[in-house]
This record gives sequence, C-alpha cells and structure tokens, in this order.
Amino acid sequence: MILDLFATTFVAGLLYVFIPGPATLAALSLSAGPGRMACAVFLSCHLLGDLAWTILAISAIIGVSQAGPLLFDVLGLACGAYLIWLGVKALRGHGANGAAIVDVPWKSGLIFGFTNPKAYPFALAMFAAVFARFEDAMAFQNVVPLVLAAFLGYCAATVGVVFWTGLPVTRRFFGRHSRLITRAIGVIFIAAGAKSVGGALSNMRLRA
Repeated sequence: MILDLFATTFVAGLLYVFIPGPATLAALSLSAGPGRMACAVFLSCHLLGDLAWTILAISAIIGVSQAGPLLFDVLGLACGAYLIWLGVKALRGHGANGAAIVDVPWKSGLIFGFTNPKAYPFALAMFAAVFARFEDAMAFQNVVPLVLAAFLGYCAATVGVVFWTGLPVTRRFFGRHSRLITRAIGVIFIAAGAKSVGGALSNMRLRA
C-alpha cells in the first residue's frame, strides 16, 4: 500500500505541473524567446514555491498543521494584483518578444512559485483526492517521503515542459503568432488575477 501511495503521489505531481496555468504560459514564451535555458531557470525557481505549498498542503491533510484562512486571503490579494500587473504589461507590449512579461527568469520564477493563485488550494484538493483511499497510511512519518514523491513528479514534468516548449515547431509557431499569444497570455493573467482578488475579497466579507 505504501508503494502505491508514493507512486500515486508521483503521478499527482506530474499532473500538477502539466495542467496549464500562468507559469506554463510564461514557460512557453521563454522557450520560444530566449530559449530552453531561460525556461529551465524559470521553472527550477518556480519549483521552490511549488515545494513550499506542497509541504503545507500535505501537512495540513495529514493534520500536522493548518494555516488560518486570512493568510491565504492576503496571499490571494497579493498574487492576484501581481498577475493583473503582468497581464497589463503583456497587453501594452509590442508583442515582438513574449518573454517580456518575465523580466528576470529566476526572480520571476520565485515570484510565480510563491504567489501562484492555484498552488495551495489546487495542491490541497489534488492530494486530498489522492490520499482518500490511503487513509490507513496517513501518518506524520510519511510526510517527507510523500513530499519527495510529489517533488520528483514535479521535476519529471518540468523536464517535459522545457522539452516541448523548446521544440522547433513550438518556437516557429510562437514566432509567427507572438503578438496574439502575448495578448492571450495577458488576458489570461488578468482573468486569473481578478478571480484570485475577487475570491479573497469575498471570503473576507463572509468572515467580517
């Protein structure tokens, strides 16, 4: 059962990264612009944020710790505002270089990772569903192995993302449609940011 749990957690880590989000779109623009190395740096730094949220989510599920809702509402406001700013920046750009929305790959990767609006609730929902049939194995001593299994899944998926976004066909497609793709990225960032801000404000009003 333990091996099944770790294998399932690894697959969940793969899906967590492969499911598209703002970071995936930023990675696409980096691979198609500056190249795979810039994309790899961005995603490697992004993984640190993913790891932090995964530790918190898995720990909360097992009952090691629980964070107060206000913390996540404040985070929702901050990351929502940041995404809206990125979206506006993309819409106002000339579209010649889609990676312009990411100024410095390592710095943007860290910011994306630690302020990702889907990170904690998405990780919590995904891993809670994964662990549902392994109730007997939910114990404190399994936190580290489970986090490691998820992180290995993240790493494997990151290699895949760097690979497919850097394929010549992907780069050519982005080169032909960079303006449209950059605008689309901007709209998605603004929508995601607005949803994050709206959800946080709604939660705050309900608790007031």
